[in-house]
Amino acid sequence: MEIASEWKDYEILDMCDGEKLERWGNIILIRPDPQIIWKEKNFPEKWKIANAKYSRSNTGGGSWKYNKKLPEVWQIQYKDLTFNIKPMGFKHTGLFPEQAVNWDWMINKIKLEKRELKVLNLFAYTGGARLHVVMQVLQ
Repeated sequence: MEIASEWKDYEILDMCDGEKLERWGNIILIRPDPQIIWKEKNFPEKWKIANAKYSRSNTGGGSWKYNKKLPEVWQIQYKDLTFNIKPMGFKHTGLFPEQAVNWDWMINKIKLEKRELKVLNLFAYTGGARLHVVMQVLQ
């Protein structure tokens, strides 16, 4: 498994008990993640500075609770790309940052071919992945 380690504007700050604490630029969010099963927080003080938290409801869906007023949309960078980030009504932000390793892998493969290729991008959870591939190929 590859780790998306080249992000400067995205970072997982901590994880605990089905939630992750993430930094998206200068915004700190708490979002659910059922794969996080350990109970201890490594950095309990960091959880107190979260700007917003998404909580799932018992009947499906959920909602954001804002501790501070956030911009409706803000931007983060990955390499030469700029993404608009927005808390959605179903816990997402419009981008899956862990997919950056797939974007980079695909771009490297395309550049090595030095010929026109058609690519079926099965990693494209969001339009951001598709845009990244197109932008790199056109350069």
